[in-house]
Amino acid sequence: MLDLPNRFLHRGASIAWGRLGEGPPLVLVHGTPFSSQVWRRIAPLLARHRTVYWFDLIGYGASDKGAGLDVSLGVQNGLMAALFGEWQLDRPDVLAHDFGGATALRAHYLDGLAYRTLTLVDPVAVAPWGSPFVSHVRQHEAAFAGLPAYAHEALLATYIAGAAHRPLDEDALAVHMAPWLGKAGQAAFYSQIAQMDRRFTDEVEPRYGPAGFPVTLLWGEQDTWIPIERGHALAERLTGGRLVAVPEAGHLVQEDAPEAIVAAMVAIFADRA
Repeated sequence: MLDLPNRFLHRGASIAWGRLGEGPPLVLVHGTPFSSQVWRRIAPLLARHRTVYWFDLIGYGASDKGAGLDVSLGVQNGLMAALFGEWQLDRPDVLAHDFGGATALRAHYLDGLAYRTLTLVDPVAVAPWGSPFVSHVRQHEAAFAGLPAYAHEALLATYIAGAAHRPLDEDALAVHMAPWLGKAGQAAFYSQIAQMDRRFTDEVEPRYGPAGFPVTLLWGEQDTWIPIERGHALAERLTGGRLVAVPEAGHLVQEDAPEAIVAAMVAIFADRA
């Protein structure tokens, strides 16, 4: 497990973060419904080459959760920019997944953050996105938040398992479920889904284009949450059509094929040495 011993106060929310390694900085940004623990098998390997930073987005993992807290994509890029300031980072490498990809793109195109390199893994970036389940929760958040614990846990396990192509083992499933258990965790899980709004990608999508730094796009070939065809469409805008397809991997490449991410990052480090 990754340690998150540090706290940073942002917009009244306490943000958990950690750091490991030496060398140029690398920032890891997780997606939903995950936490920085999604990088637990990857960060220690990358820390052999970089000073690796990780954090939990507002409303996720070990960061603050709570009724009335804005945990939408509309605030996460501001958090990322604030953390760059707190850590005194100038053009770090960035590795981002899912909503973390949307956060990194918004932070660059809306807030002007510059990166040394940007690697995106199955990012939420182009419309349409959002499953029928997401739409249903947005309409009936209170009903889902009030489910009996056993029903919530069964739904949560099925939902998270659906992000991977290979069956998740019990330990991995427990890691990803843990932040969303208990009364507060259950409410926070449905709150973050209810706040998913496509307008936060719609407002930045027209800006996609040459970024002024290398962008690498990895996509699980078996991603059923965001099909790889969406990745090719994004690649035309960001990378001149270049996309690394990861075989036998779904949306959760970190569990299905962590070695593909590590190999891609080591190649990027070598190319930029």
